[in-house]
Amino acid sequence: MSQIKESIEVDVPVHTAYNQWTQFEMFPQFMDGVESVEQVDDTLTHWVTQIGGVDREFDAEITQQIPDERVAWVTVGGETEQSGVVTFRPIDPTRTEVTLRMDFDPDGLAENIADKLGFIDRKVTGDLKRFKKFVEERGSESGAWRGKV
Repeated sequence: MSQIKESIEVDVPVHTAYNQWTQFEMFPQFMDGVESVEQVDDTLTHWVTQIGGVDREFDAEITQQIPDERVAWVTVGGETEQSGVVTFRPIDPTRTEVTLRMDFDPDGLAENIADKLGFIDRKVTGDLKRFKKFVEERGSESGAWRGKV
């Protein structure tokens, strides 16, 4: 099992960063390799990805969601084994630290090599930078789900 932990400062209030992150169907606009995310119900999402020429579909269950604090998930069924948590910490009233920690099990030779060479870390860093740009340029969230899981 491998682990990634990356953080970024976003120049929006914590509620804006959190609200935007809960709009899972918008992820393809800033996550490289994510083709689509469907919010099936309050705690289940369905993902379609293409990363490094590898197509995958999997479901992820939201295991914990606390408004303005954290969203945690784990994949269910399928071949992709992954879990993680995104936390949101206000730096001041207009800036937020977003931290992503993800545990995953690289599958096959290509993913193991990509992991060892740091490609996956760089992908996550790029995704967070694109999230920052996405939410800062909008200036407001595209929606919000404030429920607690």
